[in-house]
Amino acid sequence: MKFSDIVGHNELKRRLAQQIDAGRVSHAQLFTGLAGYGTLPMALAYVQYLFCPNRKDGDSCGVCPACQQVEALAHPDLHLVYPVNKREKKSGEAVTSDMFIKEWREIWQQKRGIFSAEEWYDRLDLGKTMKGLITAKESEEIIRKLSFKSYSSKYKAMIIWLPEAMNQEAANKILKILEEPWDNTLFILVSEHPELLLQTITSRTQEVAIGRIDVASLEAEALAEGKTQQEANIMARLAGGSLLELGELIRGEVDEARKQYFELFCRLMRLSYNDRHLELFEWADDMTALTREGQRQFFLHSVRLLRESYMLHAGLGSISYLWGEEREFCTKFAPFIGNQNIEILIAEIERAMAQIAQNGSPRIVFTHFSLAVSKLINRL
Repeated sequence: MKFSDIVGHNELKRRLAQQIDAGRVSHAQLFTGLAGYGTLPMALAYVQYLFCPNRKDGDSCGVCPACQQVEALAHPDLHLVYPVNKREKKSGEAVTSDMFIKEWREIWQQKRGIFSAEEWYDRLDLGKTMKGLITAKESEEIIRKLSFKSYSSKYKAMIIWLPEAMNQEAANKILKILEEPWDNTLFILVSEHPELLLQTITSRTQEVAIGRIDVASLEAEALAEGKTQQEANIMARLAGGSLLELGELIRGEVDEARKQYFELFCRLMRLSYNDRHLELFEWADDMTALTREGQRQFFLHSVRLLRESYMLHAGLGSISYLWGEEREFCTKFAPFIGNQNIEILIAEIERAMAQIAQNGSPRIVFTHFSLAVSKLINRL
């Protein structure tokens, strides 16, 4: 994975390459950002640039043995850890990343590193409720692997994808090596939710924030897929900086799901405005029927619709990217979203998203959330 293979983030890629060229390689780094922003590919491109002996013009060569081995996730000095689990696990059985390296390489090659935790768990066939974990046994393996000398590169690199999946025992086991690593050892933690990490972990790392991909880069991707200029522009805006979202829009896979989230949003706001609290309990029950990823997507779509409604309320409809039923509803709904409640509503969504991510009871989370929204919609 070369820096040039990554969509957008040109300034960040230039800065990361300059740090390596200048020998300023922090031993423990925390790459933060959603999967669709290209956070995992950025981590791999960083390691490939570090390992490449033929760097040129701020990028790895892509053809030397080191580059080809990193690209295939088979470099002897590159170690990978990611959440894993399996059904019908035997009592006391330790499940580690190495047991699923074949599946990991397959999804990497197919998705080029742009995939969600849910897609990975589907690949592991974990069902709707079971999630991957990074256990204490995995932490012991991390320490064991890094205790060996590097094989062909000056550095040894350990990439931990979704470190928030570590339990406390696992996190505590790697604290010392994060603080006092062996020479020329690089840790990269790739996290979507750094707020869930232990503060003792984050304090030992240097954060590299991977933000949203710019609209122009996403628009170019959509155009390359055969979309018209107008379609590409709208899709790039709706994607919210995410290649995952853009890919689904291009393929038309989100149409049905987007309609469902929109209907749930409309129903919540109408019930809230009319103070029909008993029916809000029914709405919360319907939300529990969604998968965890579906619940997360509902929140993301709700943020988008609230933002667009606020823009309409502020008289900025000319730069609003809504059409059809969404625009019709948000135009009528806009008077109820203003300075008095927009920030509080977004904060409620962020709080509920965090609670769901921490495996909170969906019924309790969505009941509390719907009642909180009901109070806020009537603030104006």
